[in-house]
Amino acid sequence: MTPPIRRVTVYCASSRNLDRAYIEAAERLGVAIARARLMLVYGGGSLGLMGAVADSVHRGGGRVHGVITEKLAAMELARETCDELEIVPTMRVRKQRMEELADAFITLPGGVGTYEELFEMLVARQFRDHDKPLLVVNVNDYFRPLLDLLQRGVDEGFIHPPTRDLLTFVAAPEEAVERLTR
Repeated sequence: MTPPIRRVTVYCASSRNLDRAYIEAAERLGVAIARARLMLVYGGGSLGLMGAVADSVHRGGGRVHGVITEKLAAMELARETCDELEIVPTMRVRKQRMEELADAFITLPGGVGTYEELFEMLVARQFRDHDKPLLVVNVNDYFRPLLDLLQRGVDEGFIHPPTRDLLTFVAAPEEAVERLTR
């Protein structure tokens, strides 16, 4: 029997000046997380999609656990209103702590840091270091090139189809949360 999902780690961009569709998706994800009474675990930032999802969870009455590095906190990028805010020395410790706290992972669009986090959890799942769900919200078809790359990896023999299938792609943030709480 699979243990219930209580805490979900969300990987996403801290970038500003993004298309409004991405911000709205982050806000909708936050609302869905709060409604499902899940705790958000995330990178502790106040900007971009990170800030949007955390603010939405908080506004919806949900709990927010941020994990941020000393360097980023010193740059005043931490969301000080987290219910719990851990300040850790390095990005490696940050990622490890977010993994430890998670019962599941949801990825929204982001840059290289977001991709790194997603792939690290995919590889860990491939090698059975964890069995936590990995969901990817494909806002504005942002992850289409990733889907194509993964398929090419399968077609060329670099990726086993069961590894690719460890990622669940969904179109809407609410669908990601729904799949975790069924």
